[in-house]
Amino acid sequence: MAQKILIIEDEEGIIHLLNLYLKDAGYSVIAAHDAADGLALHAREKPDLVILDIMLPGLDGFEVCRRIRSWSSTPILILTARGDEDDRIRGLDLGADDYLVKPFSPRELVSRVRAILRRTSGSGGEGNSGQEKRESEVLRFPGLVIDLPARRVEVDGREVALTPTEFDLLALLARSPDRVFTREMLMNKVWGYDYLGDGHIIDVHISALRKKIETNGERRYIKTVWRVGYKFDAAGALKGTR
Repeated sequence: MAQKILIIEDEEGIIHLLNLYLKDAGYSVIAAHDAADGLALHAREKPDLVILDIMLPGLDGFEVCRRIRSWSSTPILILTARGDEDDRIRGLDLGADDYLVKPFSPRELVSRVRAILRRTSGSGGEGNSGQEKRESEVLRFPGLVIDLPARRVEVDGREVALTPTEFDLLALLARSPDRVFTREMLMNKVWGYDYLGDGHIIDVHISALRKKIETNGERRYIKTVWRVGYKFDAAGALKGTR
């Protein structure tokens, strides 16, 4: 069955263009012209990915992103006509996985969609309920458990909801404790070799991830390596320098 893409966009021309390219790439496409219809379609159709315009009539895309994130981890790719970096950061802070600035290449958008879905498809663990997981697929650290097959994270025994991108970053870092990853390495490994964004997107996702997993106040799992990138501290050092 084809993966389903929900487009929430008020410009008919863009919907038509994306519909052509996405269907040609093998995806099923549904579309909404405003926030209310988009949220209703999301709840009813449960798409595999959302392409969300920021400048919508009525409720804007930021509020749509916030509401979707309140009940779902569906990957979100935001579109914006604004060149302001603050808008892009705000969207990522609300849980979007990636962004494109208008005007954009439809081929690049399809490439981004493929990259996101490639790493999130089959992310649910429901189909493996009858299979015993290998212990190596569950990473355990002080106060933190990362279940790789189920894409599930627990902090101090309580499950925390991560976006697909946040989970992929955490899993990549935690699989290689104390290895330093540059921003470029993280982008290439998480988004794919064809990712064309800027390194600042990594900083925003890492910041959001830290807020969710470092709630204890004394544990610092992800360390900043000045002028280089990030690494995972397996010991969860107490009040470490960030």
